[in-house]
Parts: sequence; C-alpha cells; structure tokens
Amino acid sequence: MDRIRIVGGSKLNGTIAISGAKNAALPLMIAALLTEETLILDNVPRLADVAQLQRILGNHGVDIMSAGKRPGDGQYQGQTLHISAANIIDTTAPYELVSKMRASFWVIAPLLARMHEAKVSLPGGCAIGTRPVDLLIMALEKLGAELAIDGGYVVAKAPGGLRGAAIDFPKVTVSGTHVALMAATLAKGTTSITNAACEPEITDVADCLNKMGARITGAGTPRIIIEGVEKLHGARHTVLPDRIEAGTYAMAVAMTGGDVQLSGARPELLQSALDVLAQAGAVISVNKDGIRIARNGARIKPVTVSTAPFPGFPTDLQAQLMALMACAGGSSQITETIFENRFMHVQELARFGARISLDGETATIDGTAKLRGAPVMATDLRASVSLVIAGLAAEGETMVNRVYHLDRGFERLEEKLSGCGALIQRISD
Repeated sequence: MDRIRIVGGSKLNGTIAISGAKNAALPLMIAALLTEETLILDNVPRLADVAQLQRILGNHGVDIMSAGKRPGDGQYQGQTLHISAANIIDTTAPYELVSKMRASFWVIAPLLARMHEAKVSLPGGCAIGTRPVDLLIMALEKLGAELAIDGGYVVAKAPGGLRGAAIDFPKVTVSGTHVALMAATLAKGTTSITNAACEPEITDVADCLNKMGARITGAGTPRIIIEGVEKLHGARHTVLPDRIEAGTYAMAVAMTGGDVQLSGARPELLQSALDVLAQAGAVISVNKDGIRIARNGARIKPVTVSTAPFPGFPTDLQAQLMALMACAGGSSQITETIFENRFMHVQELARFGARISLDGETATIDGTAKLRGAPVMATDLRASVSLVIAGLAAEGETMVNRVYHLDRGFERLEEKLSGCGALIQRISD
C-alpha cells in the first residue's frame, strides 16, 4: 500500500493548477444516465472516485471514452469523458461497487426517472458519521416512487414514471438536492425543492442539465423549480474548479509560508475560507488567473470558526484549518456542525505535537511554535490531507500511511506540492 513521505520546513513558492471539482464531476457523470445521447464532460479530475464511478456506470451498460491530451493542453488539464448511456442493460447497482463510494448511490435518481425502476445497494464511503439516505428516499417518494429496503438494497419502482411534487427538505442536504434535481428533470409536471443546498456544485449540475434540455431555475438558491420534460439530449460541459482543493492548497501555503498562485481557482466559490485565512494572517489577492496566496514570516493568528452549508465555511476544509491552527499564536476554536464523526484527525495531529482538546462538536486548538514529524494514518479523505499540511510545516520526517483516501479526492497531490518546493514523495511498497 502506498505511503507519502514528507520532510517538513520548506516554503511553498510557485503555481498550482486547480483541478476540476470531484463533488461536481461525480453527479455530472451520473446525470449522463438521464439521456440516450452522449454527454461530454471536460476538466474531469483523474481520481480514484472518478475511476470507481466509471466502473459502476459500466455495470449499467454505459460506454465511457476518455479522451487524451490535445495539442496546446496545459500540463494539468483534466480529462475529457464521452459518456453514452444509449442502452441501459442493468438497473441494479451492486453492493461491492456502491459500498466503496457513497455518491454512487445517486444513480437511483436517473435510473428511476428514465427506466422507472432501480435496485441500488445502501452506500459506503468515508466513515464520518451516519450520513443516512432517508432524505433521498423521502424526495423520491414525494415524486411518486414506491420504495422498499430489502437485504441491504433500496428497491424502487415508478410504473407510470415520476410525477412533479413539492419537496421540502427538513435540513439542507447536498446529496438530497442532487437526487431530487436529477429525478425531477424527467418527472411529469412541476417540482419545487425548498431548503435546497446552495453549493456551487449543485449549480454546476443544474447548468449542465439545462444544456441537456432540462428546465431548471433557482439553482444556487434555497428554492429550485424544475419543469419536467419528456427527454433530455446530449451536451458538452466543463466541470467547475475544485474549491476544496483550492482551499486546501491555500491553507498549506499559509502553514509553510511562501507565495503561490492557485491557477484556475475561483474566489467566489470559497470566499468564507479566504476570509478566515485573511484573519489568520495570509495575504490573498485575486487576479485574472485565479487566487494568489502568501504569508511572509508573520505568525499565524488564531481564529474562531463554525462549519456551515455554503456560503459558510465548508466542513470539507475543517481538518485542514485545524492543522493550520495547530501552529497559531494563541487559542483557536473550530465547531463542526455538519458531520458528527469528523474529528478523527485530532489524535493523528496530536502525534505531531498539536495541542487539541474536544468538547462535543467544538475543538479548541492551543497553538504551538513547532510541530515535529511523525508516522501518521489517514482516516478519511479530508482528514488525510490535513496530515500532509501538518507534515509540510513540521520539523523532520513525516510518513502518511493509507493514502488511498487522498487519491479519492486530490489529483497528483505530491506532484503539485513538489513543484512548489515541498520535499514530498510517494513510496510504493
């Protein structure tokens, strides 16, 4: 199993190209099931989760062609996928595929909308809390689906097709909003989704669905209206840049010092995180190529932050911020309001000498002037990269084990960091 070795203490200087967003690419790939024509997606990141979803879609009979680099392509441009679901040969998504990645459960929505049936295993994925699928099931039932849970599978039928309905989520849910959005595009009549998630990835999927002939308004606001259409057609769409990746590298630069251009990053997608970094003492400037971040010797300042749905501070950057605050001059507090199990990185950060105490959903971090390298273990996708950030700033050598979590969400992490002067390498056993 691969490991990542880091020798800390080097400042980061240079340019990092931001990849396409994993959290948009996955639902966009799933949306291809809604049409028999080809959906072309540009700027798809090369990630383990994308490869896994290609296998899941292949199981349904979907043909996926990955186009290689073209003349004039930049070094880090994402891949182009041509996805054709002309003939769906199987409406079952089996446990051995779905158990590896939660988002694959979402295939239930387009299969139900287009084929009027689906049998999908209950999901797996990161071990960060229960993240139940009850709100997704509620949304599909509102649209007229008949659902039963049998032997660990959700068996769904909509004999006459789905029907438009009013879906009011009791709490903001990104996965529920994605599922409701996809299912409603082919439902008869009008669907309204209230208390919808406002994340940029929802807007990106809605933009793509509209290019495919859907009639969606209000995406990016808490109320989305979908006028059902009879069928969707093919389209071409570019995946938006990954705000979590951009925020992660921004925190790495704030941690180590230095000056890095985040090429392709869009500030409006992560303004709350940039505001927190500015409070912490990073210097942030926006330019035509993206975001530039620097820290020139001043000590990191402590901050108080609560995670919140977009446009609030993202839960997916909480672990990275905690690593940064481990070196702040003073005491910081981070409250996690989204996922109940999302502090598994605390004991691993403590191995570097970080001083973190937990009280329910709030972590108090007493900054220390020096972290020391240590062997650590990745527990989930975002937590694992917080260990990399800590390792970049720590004295001596850090070995991050179980890096397959990193490969699920960060494209060529060690390449991008070593290109800016980090001493980091992958070790394959």
